[in-house]
Amino acid sequence: MSLQIIGAGLGRTGTLSLKVALEKLGFRLCYHMAEVWANLPCIADWLEAADGRPNWEKIFAGYQATVDYPGCHFWRELTAAYPKAKVILTVRDPDEWFDSTQATVLSPQMHAQMAASPARTFMEKTVWSEFGDGVHDRAHMVAVFKRHSAEVQRAIPKDRLLVFEVADGWAPLCEFLGVPVPSAPFPHLNSREEMAAMLAAVRAQGGQPGAGTVDQMAARAKEFVARLRSLSQ
Repeated sequence: MSLQIIGAGLGRTGTLSLKVALEKLGFRLCYHMAEVWANLPCIADWLEAADGRPNWEKIFAGYQATVDYPGCHFWRELTAAYPKAKVILTVRDPDEWFDSTQATVLSPQMHAQMAASPARTFMEKTVWSEFGDGVHDRAHMVAVFKRHSAEVQRAIPKDRLLVFEVADGWAPLCEFLGVPVPSAPFPHLNSREEMAAMLAAVRAQGGQPGAGTVDQMAARAKEFVARLRSLSQ
């Protein structure tokens, strides 16, 4: 099996909704950061990729699509490795994106928890490196977001790329992929709620960073991925 769809949009741009939407359209399965937390041994494979030794066939075995991190960090490598794959760049208002990151994946609390955990190197090499030291600086982050979107659009031929806002629903996505529009509503999931639940679970366990943080997130992620699978049936 080979990747057919590569999501180049940064996390917090509707990637979770897109994951479920793609699976509903028959592109099964779709990789997402939740898959990493639900399968912690794969972190070693991603670190190999970050060090220039990717084994994409191993990482994406059984998957037809990828969205969100860590895949979006490697959009250049993946679009070269899978030249026939279509590319979807999810976008949203940059300031709204920044606000969303600060409430979830890049919140001071989550950043501190991950920085003190065994997952620090993974996060540094596959997420944080793109943002540098200004992860909580609005002007800096908005500039990074805009630059990322511009670079993808500059590098990928227009006939291979869809610039997509999940608020636009099925029509542009299905037209781009050449598949019928489903009768079911387009899925709109708010993973901010799930992230809040993960953080609450950490706090309930004492809130101390370290290996326990990752283990607790892994347990939550496995449940979460199972629920996503049921949504895409």
